[in-house]
Amino acid sequence: MGERCCAAVVWVLVLQAAWALSGGQVRYSVPEEAKAGTVVGRLAQDLGLEAGEAEARRLRLVAPGRRASVEVSGASGALLVSSRLDREELCGKSAPCALRLEVLLERPLRVFHVQLEVTDINDNAPVFPAARKKFSLSENSPPGFRFPLEGASDADIGANAQLAYTLSPSEHFSLDLQKSNERNVVPELVLTKSLDRETVPVHRLVLTATDGGRPSLTGTMELVISVLDANDNAPQFNQSVYKVQLPENATEGTLVTRLNATDADEGINREMIFTATSFIPPSGKDVISVNPKTGEILLTATLDFEEVSIFDFRIEATDQGTPPLSGHCRVELEVLDVNDNAPEVWVTSLSVPVPEDASLGTVVALLSVSDRDSGENGRVRCWVWPASPFGLEATFAGSYSLVLREALDRERVSEYEVEVRAEDGGAPALRASRGLRVPVSDVNDNAPSFAQAVYTVLARENNAAGAELARLWARDPDEAANGRVSYSVWDGGVGVGGGGAAAGSSSGGVGWRPASSYVSVDAESGRLWALQPLDYEELQVLQFEVRAVDAGEPPLSGNATVQLFVLDENDNAPALLPPAGSAAEAGGVAAAESALSLSGAGSESGTLWAWAAWGAPAGQVVAKIRAVDADSGYNAWLRYELWEPRGKGPFRVGLYSGEVSTARALDEADGPRQRLLIVVRDHGEPARSATATLSVSLLEAAEAALAAGSSSSSSLSAVSRSAAGVELGAGAASAATNVWLVVAICAVSSLFLLAVVLYGASRWAPRAAVLSAPGPMTLVCASEVGSWSYSQRHSRSLCVADGAAKSDLMVFSPNFPPPPPAPAAKDTQPEPSALLDTVSANTFLSSHTR
Repeated sequence: MGERCCAAVVWVLVLQAAWALSGGQVRYSVPEEAKAGTVVGRLAQDLGLEAGEAEARRLRLVAPGRRASVEVSGASGALLVSSRLDREELCGKSAPCALRLEVLLERPLRVFHVQLEVTDINDNAPVFPAARKKFSLSENSPPGFRFPLEGASDADIGANAQLAYTLSPSEHFSLDLQKSNERNVVPELVLTKSLDRETVPVHRLVLTATDGGRPSLTGTMELVISVLDANDNAPQFNQSVYKVQLPENATEGTLVTRLNATDADEGINREMIFTATSFIPPSGKDVISVNPKTGEILLTATLDFEEVSIFDFRIEATDQGTPPLSGHCRVELEVLDVNDNAPEVWVTSLSVPVPEDASLGTVVALLSVSDRDSGENGRVRCWVWPASPFGLEATFAGSYSLVLREALDRERVSEYEVEVRAEDGGAPALRASRGLRVPVSDVNDNAPSFAQAVYTVLARENNAAGAELARLWARDPDEAANGRVSYSVWDGGVGVGGGGAAAGSSSGGVGWRPASSYVSVDAESGRLWALQPLDYEELQVLQFEVRAVDAGEPPLSGNATVQLFVLDENDNAPALLPPAGSAAEAGGVAAAESALSLSGAGSESGTLWAWAAWGAPAGQVVAKIRAVDADSGYNAWLRYELWEPRGKGPFRVGLYSGEVSTARALDEADGPRQRLLIVVRDHGEPARSATATLSVSLLEAAEAALAAGSSSSSSLSAVSRSAAGVELGAGAASAATNVWLVVAICAVSSLFLLAVVLYGASRWAPRAAVLSAPGPMTLVCASEVGSWSYSQRHSRSLCVADGAAKSDLMVFSPNFPPPPPAPAAKDTQPEPSALLDTVSANTFLSSHTR
């Protein structure tokens, strides 16, 4: 600023000097924008006025028509800047800018002309018409395309108004200056490189105008160049391949994927339409649909991994430009397997029935197992339920053999319901099964078997020929011909045990006869029937073997032993035994007996004779009736009744002993002879009886002794001839009876215990085939309430199949008959000796001793 002031002062002085030389016109020059108070020139001095004269003469400035912006100082007479001087405001673009001023001086009035030139300084920067200039260029404009620009203006003049233009750096644009005249330059924007709206949609450049002042000032204008879009870009997908996975159980309407495609163009050039093409397989077009505007792919049908596991198709996006451009991508829709298929089990071959003797490892069936799923969902595990006796063996993938693991037994299980189960490895696992019916064919590997090793059959005697005795049944678990059983009686060397002999006899009975002469068995039904009536007195026990043979190849057989016990019927009446002598007791009278064989209830017999002495005391035995019954048990249990005379006679008969004794002392009033009618009756149903007539002569004691002596000697001789027993006197008979009673009781008890043990052993222990034959006899006394037995001293040997003799005792459980009604006197009770004599001819069961 100081420099400016110095320059102005110098300039004023120069003007004053020039004015003085010119003879009256003062010229001053002042730069614009000089500060108020700046001395433009010493006007009073330049006008030749003395000091103080300017104020006295009222030196003043007159500037007509405008504000002068200068004034004259009244005190000093200097021309001063009074306000802002703006050359551009005062003169505009005119050059030079000279202000003509008039200065008045009074006393005398004089007018002076003063020329004030306002010089230009570079105080104005170039100014463009607008701070921002917007225009558009098509992106397909070719390089070299020119776009004229409106230049800047500078209010200054001269060099300060000389403008130069520059353009901000740009690879696409440059600035070309064209001179419109000598003073003006017109800038033009030149396109040097093709535009790409998608790369740079708007170019922003700065055009700078610089004047020639010192220092120079600049002005700028922003050029905003919008690149107009041309449809030069096809739609682009963000992925060339879309890989999508969906489970096969995805529902319809499920979003498969949303396509993302962009078009670098704008406006209608970027609007796209999506379409799906090139489906592999072609059925894919029915599975998905594409929203043409949004590009969303939706599921329109159900998926099935087992049918199609991958869908491949292309998506085309087409813009709406002219011409339309399109972009493409590929979509791979992979269907994920879901465990929605259960395993499948198929029987490809089945070999049935399986023989029960099939060897282990025999292939019964071939199976195929598959699962339409994949991976773990399609990995199948198989097994057999129940496991025995079959198992699975894998032959190759998906194929199995059903093989035999354990031996078969058709008789235990004739048919197997086998279930082959399969389970896949999915979560949750799915299962399937296939049932197989495997019948087992029969092999003749079982012999017929009877339910019992020994059958006990009870048959009453006098049965009708052809009567059914029992039904035997042998079980053969085989089937058809292998299980068809035929029955037969085995005849090899069979004998029968007979009876009917007197007690103690070893030579009685029938000879050896085959069992088939007595019984027969139906070959098909096993019905055992009698060929002839049975006679207990001839045959008590028949033991034989029944054989059951099947029809298999080779045939198998089984045996059972049949023990046929003939039950006694009361078909024999009591029979009187031959007479026997008796010794005379001391002081007693000998009794003579005579008997005739009688049969039939109520039959008459010959007369028996006996002697009794007058005066014989009560209870003296005068005679004994001996009888026997060929039947057994109750049927052979005899009782003796005095039929005549009835009432209170001199004699009585022992109920079971048959002893005739005096009921009271005999006297002469009883007469010389007593005729007694005695009935012998068994206990059978109906009862059978025999009668005996006893004539008792009453003699004097001497006569009775003489008669007894002669009778006694004849009796002894008869005994020796006939081997008959001798009756003892009353005292001897009583002693013998007691002994035999004790022996009988002990024998019965011992044999009963032994019989129970042996019978139990024979029932539950296996036994060899035993055939019946005459052998040792065991007495069995049967009654309505049971039976009892005792062994005889003599026995018979039983012939068995292997020829060896065996000891075997066959007994019934002892059931003693109920006691008879209480007798009025002692002699009504059965005496042991009489009881033994009574049952001595009973029927026996077979007992075998060595």
